[in-house]
Amino acid sequence: MAKKKKYSNLSSLRIIGGTHRGRKILVAEEPGLRPTGERMRETLFNWLAPYIEGASVLDAFAGTGILGFESISRGAKNALLLESSSAVARQLNQTSESLGLQADIRQQNALEFFRSDADLGSHKFDVIFLDPPFDTSLLQQSMSLLDQSHLLKPNALIYLEWAKSQPQPVPPQNWAGFKEKSMGDVSCAIYQLRLA
Repeated sequence: MAKKKKYSNLSSLRIIGGTHRGRKILVAEEPGLRPTGERMRETLFNWLAPYIEGASVLDAFAGTGILGFESISRGAKNALLLESSSAVARQLNQTSESLGLQADIRQQNALEFFRSDADLGSHKFDVIFLDPPFDTSLLQQSMSLLDQSHLLKPNALIYLEWAKSQPQPVPPQNWAGFKEKSMGDVSCAIYQLRLA
């Protein structure tokens, strides 16, 4: 019963662009869940505007799902959202169904996903969002594992978000700086996979 009460008061976020602009998505109340703010999202998707149409997207730490759902709204071909919490993953599935956003939502740990990509066949991504909880070392670990995987298409774009108070993560050598910004307490950057 306690769990049901915990998720009974849902907050919401607004999709800010594309075919579902203005639609609200419900967000499960989960400790540590921190959605990317509207201003940061607007900046991010302005950067991605020439690349998101028809893209395959991976939202590795989906949380609210807003980055994956925003991508679909703006024309991404498909989006895979990974979420380790079963309650949050259920909410993401409900949102996807209610809005008709056709996202592929999996309850899975992102690091395990990066390590086990060999069984995914030819599933590769054009745009990857790495926005894990700030009080962890998950961002640097994710970058390293993602770089060693076969999940990135040529010229893939990788978005990172971290607390401004933390040191900037160090990208792999074959990731070229593309865009970077700080806003309030948050910093973000996009890197692009260099062609060999």
